Amino acid sequence: MKNNFTVRVLTAIVFSVILIGGTLWHPLSFFVVFFTVVVLGLLEFYKLVKVASIEPQYILGVLLGIVIFTGNFLFANSLVDFKIFLAIIPILTAIMIIELYREKENPFSNIAFTIFGASYVSIPFAILSWFVFNPAFPEPYYPMVLLGFFFLIWANDSGAYIVGSLVGKHKLFERISPKKTWEGFIGGGVLSLLVAWLISIFVEEISLVDWLVIALITFVFGTFGDLIESLLKRMVKIKDSGHILPGHGGILDRFDSIIVAAPMVFIYLMIILK
Repeated sequence: MKNNFTVRVLTAIVFSVILIGGTLWHPLSFFVVFFTVVVLGLLEFYKLVKVASIEPQYILGVLLGIVIFTGNFLFANSLVDFKIFLAIIPILTAIMIIELYREKENPFSNIAFTIFGASYVSIPFAILSWFVFNPAFPEPYYPMVLLGFFFLIWANDSGAYIVGSLVGKHKLFERISPKKTWEGFIGGGVLSLLVAWLISIFVEEISLVDWLVIALITFVFGTFGDLIESLLKRMVKIKDSGHILPGHGGILDRFDSIIVAAPMVFIYLMIILK
């Protein structure tokens, strides 16, 4: 137990240093870190669904995810125009045509999971580019809002885990995730709001009220993201999405909250930022 806790802590430290350092250092390091996350996450997703007798097209699925992520990074950074996303159309067409020749069972399930996997994994991380490139920010590349969002995600996870472990009794969604409790959900929300108040002191481009709203969006939809990934794992009857992060599971296990919360926070940011 002690060794496992040590492994979890060490993994969390290394993971946080890479994520925070990569985000802070330079736009290119931001791209490299999250490009890697997208590719590993896609491979992990396709490996998962294969357990459920789905035969996704790995190569084209990963390629589609790369185009979505890279296209958004370049477009948000004003390096290319919207035409870059036209590359998505031939990839989607190729996925459907190739399935004709694969002679696999459940061909439309294969097509659907190939496209859904690329969307589920890559779109949320592609959206993160709009958290750092925005004319409303004081610098062309401004990572502080994105880091604030990450801290809210981690605050929610930590608060939910600590409070749920100590006083959790009432099940939040027992059918999908038996360990989650309403007490943990509330604990995660309260800690997120407290962290949002602290963030507002250092990142003044967004008001305290807006940070509190972002925290609310983050802990609600972050919890849904966790539950959706749990639903996926239940479908294939496994505990962790992977083993790339010792003591923490896989890429999807670590980023499940971000996958659903990021698009919703993005919508709010687009509304409030002028």
